[in-house]
Amino acid sequence: MREWIKHFIEANPLITSIIIFVLMVILILIIRRFIMNRLYKKFKASENWYVTQKIARWGSNILFGFLFIYIFGSDLTGFTTAIGLAGAGVTYALREVIVSFAGWFAIMFGDFFKTGDRVLLGGSKGDVVDIGVLRTTLMELGEWVEGDQYTGRIVRVANSYIFTSPVYNYNADFKFLWDELHIPLHFDSDIPLAKEIVLQIAQEIIGDYNEPAEVEWQRMKRRYRIEHASLKSQVFVAFDDNFVTLSLRYIVDTHERRGVKDRISIAILKRFDEVGERIELASESFEIVHEERHRKRKKN
Repeated sequence: MREWIKHFIEANPLITSIIIFVLMVILILIIRRFIMNRLYKKFKASENWYVTQKIARWGSNILFGFLFIYIFGSDLTGFTTAIGLAGAGVTYALREVIVSFAGWFAIMFGDFFKTGDRVLLGGSKGDVVDIGVLRTTLMELGEWVEGDQYTGRIVRVANSYIFTSPVYNYNADFKFLWDELHIPLHFDSDIPLAKEIVLQIAQEIIGDYNEPAEVEWQRMKRRYRIEHASLKSQVFVAFDDNFVTLSLRYIVDTHERRGVKDRISIAILKRFDEVGERIELASESFEIVHEERHRKRKKN
């Protein structure tokens, strides 16, 4: 039996190399599956499970590549010159692919964003649902839909954008945003009362955010050099020729902007209605005069 195997290897070196390569691939896949099953129990409820899957898949693929070169290396010596000449051309033709791969490496091991983050990348805003080797997949937000809500479109952005364009991450180290609501009032309205009502409503609806936001903000201050910012709701008053404007500035969870603004708006309208004529909402109006009508008036 040994003599037959030895004779087969000597007579069919290429077939032997193929058999060895296939067996090694199967063995690596079995080991990977065994390790992933063990890690699943530990990381299944964590965001790290997605990254672990990606690393395991690409780690095994790289191992397959080295294994292929090691086993079939002696059979590829005749192609060394051709591969070297073609390498420069392939590198130039695939320069965008290479930069995108470098972008993927930077995303995976850098601190740009991760799956689940809300980002503005390459002019497209959305939630990151997948980070591929060449492209990052987003569930799109905005466009014809007002507020930070899904449009239903899937956007794939080349990873090379992280080297050429700003990357806006809405919840990287601080998952809260500052939002504002502007309320126009007549000049004869009770402005102090309106300001008190708006601030009270904001504290009732957004008060739950103050404590966790403060914890994350302190963590941000330890990591970055940033100035102190008030996390409490604030109301600012301004006026122009048309009306007085109350600007409510408040902090809100990144994924709840539209819902919170809706609740605040409804509560403000209800409370203003309760106080009656003491507070009146204002609106800007325009009068459009036709040119011929204007001429007739001048003649008269």
